Amino acid sequence: MKVALIQLSSSDDPQENLARTQDYIAKAADAGAGFVLTPEVTNCVSTSRRHQNQVLMHEDADTTLAALRAQAADQKIWLLVGSLGLKTGDADGRFANRSLLIGPDGQIKARYDKIHMFDVQVTPEETYRESDGYRPGTRATVVDTPFGKVGMSICYDIRFPHLYRALAQAGARILTIPAAFSYVTGAAHWHSLLRARAIETGCFVLAPAQTGTHPSSTGKPRQTYGHSLAVSPWGEVLLDAGTEAGVFTFDMDMTAVDDARRKVPSLTHDRVFEGP
Repeated sequence: MKVALIQLSSSDDPQENLARTQDYIAKAADAGAGFVLTPEVTNCVSTSRRHQNQVLMHEDADTTLAALRAQAADQKIWLLVGSLGLKTGDADGRFANRSLLIGPDGQIKARYDKIHMFDVQVTPEETYRESDGYRPGTRATVVDTPFGKVGMSICYDIRFPHLYRALAQAGARILTIPAAFSYVTGAAHWHSLLRARAIETGCFVLAPAQTGTHPSSTGKPRQTYGHSLAVSPWGEVLLDAGTEAGVFTFDMDMTAVDDARRKVPSLTHDRVFEGP
């Protein structure tokens, strides 16, 4: 099937981002894509919790999600909304970083809340505390589709290989890793990590990404790495979107999963061992 990765440079204005995202989705569908994927925080890239409180919504009221569900149904596509920032009603006011898989009937087939929070100091000038604004999820997600089981994850999850082994051993043949990767860590690690997750699991890895400098109405703009990637189960980079926003397509042949796992059946070779 034809797959489309949408690379965005989202601002902190959800309505502005929605219009651009819908345009790209329409172009992907017109190009024949049956599975379309958007990046992490498709609706709003912002480091201001005050601004997020003003513009983010609860899932059942979110205008971005409602519009994208209607578009998936209208264009008869499977759509992974890489993630949305959503209000949760939690007592501490933290948001959810939630990935949603929408079917061609417009229904939400699966949800996944990002488990691992990006709490790092990349450089003395670049520090992130995702857990200040977002509360971590607690449940891994695998969902059936007509083209294979999909294991869902988001961005910083990529550094925790046990999650992907669990997804693959639960039946996943495709791993989705939408991201808004730091430029510094992206340049150092992005390609290597994505290829490793594909090789370890014998899965296709689909990683739509945010890119470039993100316009901000509240402070310093954020910069992300781009390079949306599709990686084969054998670890080959099938698509690298570079750093420009847009729609990038490739043909996904699911027989490659069986071929890779037949050659190296490491998912069946686990052994119990004593801890160090």
